[in-house]
Amino acid sequence: MSAATSLEDLLAKDAIIDVLTRYSRTLDWLDEDGQASCYWPDAAIDYGFFKGTAADFVPVVMAIERQSARRWHFLNPPAIRLVDASHAEVETYGLTAGARRTEAGGYAGTLYGGRYLDAFAKRGGEWRISRRDYVLDWSHPIPDQPVFDPGAAFPLPILEVLQGGHEKYRKL
Repeated sequence: MSAATSLEDLLAKDAIIDVLTRYSRTLDWLDEDGQASCYWPDAAIDYGFFKGTAADFVPVVMAIERQSARRWHFLNPPAIRLVDASHAEVETYGLTAGARRTEAGGYAGTLYGGRYLDAFAKRGGEWRISRRDYVLDWSHPIPDQPVFDPGAAFPLPILEVLQGGHEKYRKL
């Protein structure tokens, strides 16, 4: 393997990691355009509850995410196998939590553990997801929690992202 090939492989893997990072951020900040930029529109998507193309999936998943007042998508470093200069197979484990406001004024939701079985394709110099199968390994309810308002002695900011365009969101 030449140094040029090694460098191209590293750049490809870095671009794939960037897409996966953008995937989590854009879900959490409700950035629908950013979420769509993670997939090729014709990407085959299978989440069990949804089977179809990415173009049809993104509005569905964003509607689901908007139902939560708080959401977090954490991804492990991915396992990436470059098939050739424009195709890769990727597996990424992830934890996801979403919480809704309860009648008592707190938050309750679910914690999910699963994995993303992805194919990536490079088109026009850009890497995106071309196929995604999501496998849910487990889920665990998060019971009603207090609001966790910041205390005067330790005033940490707490975000509640209810729609896209939050003032703290930065497109990176």
